[in-house]
Amino acid sequence: MNFDVNDAKEWLKKANEKIADNKQLLTKLDQVIGDGDHGINMARGFNEAAQTVNEKEYDNVSDVFKDIAMTIMSKVGGAAGPLYGTAFLRLSFSLKGKDSIDYKDLVKGLSDGLTGIKQRGRSKVGEKTLVDVWEPVINEMSETIEAQPPQIKDTAKTAMEKTKEIMATKGRAAYFKEKSIGHIDPGSMSSYYLFLALAEVLEGRQS
Repeated sequence: MNFDVNDAKEWLKKANEKIADNKQLLTKLDQVIGDGDHGINMARGFNEAAQTVNEKEYDNVSDVFKDIAMTIMSKVGGAAGPLYGTAFLRLSFSLKGKDSIDYKDLVKGLSDGLTGIKQRGRSKVGEKTLVDVWEPVINEMSETIEAQPPQIKDTAKTAMEKTKEIMATKGRAAYFKEKSIGHIDPGSMSSYYLFLALAEVLEGRQS
């Protein structure tokens, strides 16, 4: 598998569509245990990133992810902007200088992105954050030598749904303590859409 510029653009396009289509759901989830603006912020930022990337020509994947990172950091408000922006920036750094990107390179880049999220948010698995989706998905991807899109989708969905059982200890949701249990984390939901979009792109490469 060779992950190229068109794949990177298609991933962003699909992610943007899913976030836009589910903006109200993301907002509703965030109204319960957050500031209520996750859907609005994510939809605005990813739409802006999609427009920016779509209008430019790129020589390499690293530069695509760098533009995504910069746009998200500047356009997505709240905690999500710095976290998602850092993830894409680390992904960009990881792939810099590579003319050809295989599945192993992509997984390594995503792993570096996860490390960035953890460092930026001072978070780990089990705290009801987007890390609760990123880590199990990347662990699953790391165990295969080729992309397995159905497993990526299933792992992301299961991990996202499991956040319902977790008590938040990070961010705005932490103020709700035990009352945060029973609600899906908004960042985990938007991360689910991100990985669902990636799985669909990888699926398309295999057909």
